Amino acid sequence: MKAAQRFFEEGDKVKVTLRFRGREMAHQELGMKLLQRVKEDTVEIAKVESEPKLEGRQMMMVLAPR
Repeated sequence: MKAAQRFFEEGDKVKVTLRFRGREMAHQELGMKLLQRVKEDTVEIAKVESEPKLEGRQMMMVLAPR
């Protein structure tokens, strides 16, 4: 999270990517909860540019500085 804060302070965007392997695909809701927690933790300094979405075996979200 400190690295993400540094990127936001410099005016850069952050792409958060989760890669599911093997049986993890059966528990995609846990990945969604994790991305929601990241979103809540950065709400003061960043806004969601791209909502969490699943692409193949990866779930990703893009955050931009406020």
